[in-house]
Amino acid sequence: MDDLRDKYLGQVTAAGDEAALEQVRLAAIGKKGEVALKMRELGRMTPEERQQVGPRLNALKDEIASAIAARKAALEDAALDERLRTEWLDVTLPVRARRHGTIHPVSQVTEEVTAIFADMGFAVAEGPQIETDWYNFDALNIPGHHPARAEMDTFYLARAEGDARPPHVLRTHTSPVQIRSMETTGAPTRVICPGRVYRADYDQTHTPMFHQVEGMAIDRDISMANLKWCLEEFCRAFFELDGIELRFRASHFPFTEPSAEVDIRCSWEGGTLKLGEGDDWLEILGSGMIHPHVLRSGGIDPDEWQGFAFGMGIDRIAMLKYGIPDLRAFFDSDLRWLKHYGFGALAAPTRHAG
Repeated sequence: MDDLRDKYLGQVTAAGDEAALEQVRLAAIGKKGEVALKMRELGRMTPEERQQVGPRLNALKDEIASAIAARKAALEDAALDERLRTEWLDVTLPVRARRHGTIHPVSQVTEEVTAIFADMGFAVAEGPQIETDWYNFDALNIPGHHPARAEMDTFYLARAEGDARPPHVLRTHTSPVQIRSMETTGAPTRVICPGRVYRADYDQTHTPMFHQVEGMAIDRDISMANLKWCLEEFCRAFFELDGIELRFRASHFPFTEPSAEVDIRCSWEGGTLKLGEGDDWLEILGSGMIHPHVLRSGGIDPDEWQGFAFGMGIDRIAMLKYGIPDLRAFFDSDLRWLKHYGFGALAAPTRHAG
């Protein structure tokens, strides 16, 4: 017994790695190990001999197993210490340069538009994107037979069977915010209403969700001359061109009377769009004097007050200013596109920079 103990405890101590330690375990206490063979001999002994030898063999087996476990733990600790010594990181080294996040063109242009109109005294108003049929159409003098109210053009929300409440829609323009603003602040007022709008259309220049900014100014003596000056000043500041020239064409919108579509002078030489020069015209927005019915819907007396309103697509004017060819790319979440057209996180809008 003592010879076996000294033999295997010595081999355990001398084992230099886990593979050598496993060989010692198999030779000593494995199924065919030397201690296991000794325990098989207990069956040929007398009861008195088994009482003496059996406990000593079990104690020897337990001692060798404990020694093997201790040696294995020591080898693992040594291996870990070696890894910690050789695998280390100097946290004082400078980090790798990383690209900063960028501002989406829609966000940048929204900031630019807001800054320009803020200089003219316009406040910013917001409203819900899910609107009632009344705010989105009826209050804006849009009749029930108007094509804009058809389900092929407008996203209506489903209603439970028997629900008698007015239908709700995803707003098709931000004009409902003007009605809510009139109800809240009354007259006089000057606000712009930027935000998301929804229409059932999808091609190179239309998407089911896009961004609009609409504005209105209401006072006692406001006229089309004020509207013309306001839009000309905005276009000069936004496109950063002093030679901007606008053309007002008579048109029809249910919520304004008279109404005018606004074109900007441009050229298409060589397939490249250039604003402020040439003999061509490009439509950029709609405008007009607020219809008396719309003023009444907002709780304002049209016999005492009058005002103008206008609306334009934020995505569209972003395309014109920054040369973006396809509206659908705004919503593709393509990192390559964002890196190319995105703005630095600290980039200030044009008006703020001035």
